[in-house]
Amino acid sequence: MNYNETLNWMFNKLPMYQRIGASAYKADLNTTIEIINYLDNPQDSFKSIHIAGTNGKGSTSHSLASVFQEAGYKTGLYTSPHLRDFRERIRINGEMIPENDVVDFIEKHKNKLEELELSFFEMTVAMAFDYFRKEKVDIAIIEVGMGGRLDSTNVINPELCVITNISLDHVKFLGENEEQIAKEKAGIIKPKTPVVIGETQEDSKNVFINTAKEKDSKIIFADQIMDCRKDNTYSIEYQKFDIYKNNELYLKDLKYPLLGNYQKKNLATVICALDILKESFNINNTHIINGLNNVIKNTSLMGRWQVINRNPLAIADTGHNVAGINEVNRQLAETKYNKLHFVLSVVNDKDIDGILNLLPKDAEYYFCKADIPRGLSVNILAEKAIKCGLNGKIYDSVRLAYSTALENAKEGDLVFVGGSNFTVAEVV
Repeated sequence: MNYNETLNWMFNKLPMYQRIGASAYKADLNTTIEIINYLDNPQDSFKSIHIAGTNGKGSTSHSLASVFQEAGYKTGLYTSPHLRDFRERIRINGEMIPENDVVDFIEKHKNKLEELELSFFEMTVAMAFDYFRKEKVDIAIIEVGMGGRLDSTNVINPELCVITNISLDHVKFLGENEEQIAKEKAGIIKPKTPVVIGETQEDSKNVFINTAKEKDSKIIFADQIMDCRKDNTYSIEYQKFDIYKNNELYLKDLKYPLLGNYQKKNLATVICALDILKESFNINNTHIINGLNNVIKNTSLMGRWQVINRNPLAIADTGHNVAGINEVNRQLAETKYNKLHFVLSVVNDKDIDGILNLLPKDAEYYFCKADIPRGLSVNILAEKAIKCGLNGKIYDSVRLAYSTALENAKEGDLVFVGGSNFTVAEVV
């Protein structure tokens, strides 16, 4: 098979949660363990950092990877989902896995993949670990797909675990409240391995404290140590911060190109993690500043309050659950514009009513459906939105909705594209 044929086989042969949802989810690690045993446990050949959490995993993972790159380490990065190209999931020093390596892995192991009936995610994790071993990475930043305890990535023995935050998402699989979800995420905490918690949250903090105690692992809450103080000088290119550790200046004049106020939380988490990792890796403050200043350049991160057009101003963001939309809302409230043109598409397994009830009522909406089976019918979306007081029109595709919004927007207006990763993927 060539590369495109290989991709088609992967997408069609193996259950893919990103496309079809719940029927692709496996609530155990058995087949992951079988495939990595078959591959002779590639995950044991490199050091790793494990990142879980409801929101902020991607920004945190990419930021850590960028700093390790600046420090001279050969750095693997495994994330999900991808936006435009499957190979975004597996990178070394910012470079996507070559097409030939994807083809070779599938060709070599196709029979075993079919025999084990792996999910798409299980297969992708195995491919990433095998590739990182083959290329002899020094360190790999590994982002959890969903949850933690039963996630396929949870077969590594990392140098550090990071849990960004907890909010309601994937409740069908992870639990109906934040305490239950926290227990699933806490499943990545390993014995005698430090863990950084990004946000101190009342409903989840004791879960993490108790789990860390059981595992004899040091636990640090980033927001109790690191304070990111923002310079409010407006820039569309970056946010400028001074970082304080225990109220003492730690880093000055950091220009972080990931926009959106919600990045302050992720930034504190990243810097706290790096402060710990300095003890066992050759990382200094210059590496940290350069890595964070160059995170987009070094890792090609997309979809986080990303400016995708200048005139009119258009921004895309992958926030896709109630907590993520709350952050988008807060950012919109701080953004100056005359009129908001909101291109909206969501997937069918989220808290749709919860999301719609949060969205600004004074925007013009462009309802559409991302081109995946999980996408919510645009007619259902529009019907629900109207009941929530949101007004707009239906469009046949995300691209048409976006191009129409750009045409309609006048000087000083803002076009926003969001609701899911898949919406953003069609415009960035």
